[in-house]
Amino acid sequence: MAKKNDHPKRYTITAALPYTNGPIHIGHLAGVYVPADIYARYLRLLGNDVAFVCGSDEHGVAISMKAKKEGVAPRDIIDKYHAIIKKSFEDFGITFDNYSRTSAAVHHETASDFFRKLYQQGDFKEETTAQLYDEEAQQFLADRFVIGTCPRCGYEEAYGDQCENCGSSLNATDLINPKSTITGGIPILKETKHWFLPLDQYEDFLREWILVGHKHDWKTNVYGQCKSWIDGGLAPRAVTRDLDWGIPVPVEGGKGKVLYVWFDAPIGYISSTKEWAQKEGKEWEPYWKDKDTKLVHFIGKDNIVFHCIIFPSMLKAEGSYILPENVPANEFLNLEGNKLSTSKNWAVWLHEYLKEFPDMQDVLRYTLTANAPETKDNDFTWKDFQARNNNELVAILGNFINRVVVLTNKYYQGIVPNATTLLKVDEETLIELQKFPGIISSSIERYRFREAGQELMNLARLGNKYLADEEPWKVIKEDTERVQTILFVSLQIATGLAVLSEPFLPFTSNKLKNILNVAPSTLNTNDTDTLKRLGWEDVASKETLLAPGHQIDKGELLFRKIEDSEIQAQLDKLEAAKKANEAPSGMDGKTLMPQKDTITFDDFSKLDMRVGTIVEAEKMAKANKLLVLKVDTGLDTRTIVSGIAESFAPEDIIGKQVTVLVNLAPRKLRGVESEGMILMTENADGKLVFVNPDQDDVGNGAGIN
Repeated sequence: MAKKNDHPKRYTITAALPYTNGPIHIGHLAGVYVPADIYARYLRLLGNDVAFVCGSDEHGVAISMKAKKEGVAPRDIIDKYHAIIKKSFEDFGITFDNYSRTSAAVHHETASDFFRKLYQQGDFKEETTAQLYDEEAQQFLADRFVIGTCPRCGYEEAYGDQCENCGSSLNATDLINPKSTITGGIPILKETKHWFLPLDQYEDFLREWILVGHKHDWKTNVYGQCKSWIDGGLAPRAVTRDLDWGIPVPVEGGKGKVLYVWFDAPIGYISSTKEWAQKEGKEWEPYWKDKDTKLVHFIGKDNIVFHCIIFPSMLKAEGSYILPENVPANEFLNLEGNKLSTSKNWAVWLHEYLKEFPDMQDVLRYTLTANAPETKDNDFTWKDFQARNNNELVAILGNFINRVVVLTNKYYQGIVPNATTLLKVDEETLIELQKFPGIISSSIERYRFREAGQELMNLARLGNKYLADEEPWKVIKEDTERVQTILFVSLQIATGLAVLSEPFLPFTSNKLKNILNVAPSTLNTNDTDTLKRLGWEDVASKETLLAPGHQIDKGELLFRKIEDSEIQAQLDKLEAAKKANEAPSGMDGKTLMPQKDTITFDDFSKLDMRVGTIVEAEKMAKANKLLVLKVDTGLDTRTIVSGIAESFAPEDIIGKQVTVLVNLAPRKLRGVESEGMILMTENADGKLVFVNPDQDDVGNGAGIN
């Protein structure tokens, strides 16, 4: 266990900047903010120097998309959701030392200076490349303005920067069958100039720093993803975009361009630290440039590449910054068996949760920690939420505290009794209490917060077992002195719980300290002039945490039972959200796709659809969903790559007559040039079927009008 000393260690803790395009939900809390807060609170209890920073990410393409959808300016969107998100964090006790925003002047200045320094050092490559362009909208399409099929897993709703299905980081030009999310149109390629960070030049550094230096102390999911990226070879990454919302590129030739959000956003950690230091009258640089400072990034798994590959390469290029010691990324949290979805309202929103479960922040914090997606995706269910509350928080922790406080008030008017003779069971119980700070510390310092939370509950179990075995309510009739010792020992455990629960259950910890009459300071002596706050290490080293003669207050329940009707109301709410997202049904009962935007006859006449026959078919290597087809279109025999491998065996479709869009611009997919598209649909059973003429007398090349 880390020890408090006269020279506290300095920590800079960052939590991923949330996009201000909507409120935050339980997935955000479980993946990033609760574990980060547990870690920060724990380090402070040890007396360390902690800067825990975050802020709103307000320059992402998601902001522009939301603004366009709602017909308002981006500033309206960020101001609205920044306020909602910031309040949600405060309401759930996330103890950021500073919560900033990337629209702040200090951030614009910091990010611009960072870019300018790398530019002046010659760290960028300036290149003119072909990018996707929406002719109707008359703008280049940045990452999230493009959607299409992932070239790695075949997921059909991948974004231009990332596939949320397989987690792969992408470029918009990698997508199969891309389309603009602005107009729905098929984009063209158009040349534009951008600045690139040559990640390939940092491969040796990253290999040594991560694959050698952090092989044994980084989480396997983080290390594995980094290894895959590095072993696969790194390519230069554009750090600018053609957009009108963001931080303007601060060098000559940057007009009409902004810093790419994944260059801009992590610098937000630095600017947030600057903002905090200025308010506190501190120097910010030691928190980012002193080699004795420990930097830790808390993120979700979808941000691993940016925090472990791109941002460290940026810091290395700049030359004066420290690198993260750890990046304990979590996996994803699902909700009732389905992926959390903002657009489909399949979520538990934090600001709504508190309206329905007021003053029950710790119940959610505990449940999310107990079921944290630390090594794999996990599932939040309302039934588990109820069970964690009723069977653990109420029945174990709450029950122990309630019995101790009620009995102390009943037998001794709330005054901590003197321990008379300590029996072996008493001494062993107090020794066990002193072990828990070290046990919990070991879990926290290995970023195993789920394990740490359960160890805290084991301390409450220790207290319950001790009371149940010693039965003071029976012994009081025969041996009052023995009961004094029993309650003295029990009160020491209660005080230990008050201290050790603070990182996990901060609201409960405060409530318990009030009950024990040790807040805001903590008594460990009868002398009220020497009040001092108990720290983490005190629980491990002090034989007496709550001194005899100390007056505690009357009891109150730490937790209340959650009824079945409350849980059913939440399940009904989710069911309503599911139904609201279902499209109207056709006559056969099958859910139909909503009608797309109206097009003109001229739009339709541009499509050249022909009847063709599949003459060859084979699976594409290392692609589960892709088949490489040779199709006789009557005009020629051409290669078409189609994502149907999971529905059809190659040998079963040779000779199949199909409908082909023949004038689709060719695209290379994993090195194979695809020269068209096979038209498909789903039948009533949800299975893929070919759209074909189904007539014997239709020859290859026949047009479809």
